[in-house]
Amino acid sequence: MNSIAGIKIPDSTLARATTEYIRDIESDLLYHHSRRVFLFGALSGQRRQLAYDPELLYVGAMFHDLGLVEGYRSDDERFEVDGANAAAAFLKPYGLSDDDIEQVWLSIALHTTPGVPKHLRPTVALVTAGVEMDVLGMDYAAFPAAQRDAVVHAHPRGEGFKECIICAFANGLRHRPQTTFGNVKTDVLVDQEPGFKPMNFVEVIRTSPWHS
Repeated sequence: MNSIAGIKIPDSTLARATTEYIRDIESDLLYHHSRRVFLFGALSGQRRQLAYDPELLYVGAMFHDLGLVEGYRSDDERFEVDGANAAAAFLKPYGLSDDDIEQVWLSIALHTTPGVPKHLRPTVALVTAGVEMDVLGMDYAAFPAAQRDAVVHAHPRGEGFKECIICAFANGLRHRPQTTFGNVKTDVLVDQEPGFKPMNFVEVIRTSPWHS
């Protein structure tokens, strides 16, 4: 079993199938990012002494950005929901319980909803923790340099990761800007799409068909 930064990469039939599935579909950028999300999420769980299921965390991390990819992105759902639905469909033949599938679904669907996942089950909390570390650098200093270096050595960020991941987000969202309402991805389209005007919650209230 492969180990990176002291974290064992799950090697079950499901985990291997997940790796092969995502590796064939996603770009190097998203694949390596997803592996880092698992590793940073697992390291966060270790530090917080959370009892998490490595296999479920792995699937959630690997599928979390699939909804950005052509062929897996819808026109009317949030990309997080597209990825969550794809993961749930992928998991069904493997005989997981409904509870396990729901944990993975929520871990993906909520990974861009700040402040909520940390209050839910470890699978959900730790996918978000991994995303927040790799994309936003949250809790960066809590990960010893040796851990950070080991993760990035195994799965390089490459030059320009910050701008490249922003572009990947924009490319998966620009055809469905309405789905970014109420989540952090609105900021991506404001930055990347000239003339984009995000929906405003207060404006929606004031212009609703209610008389008062």
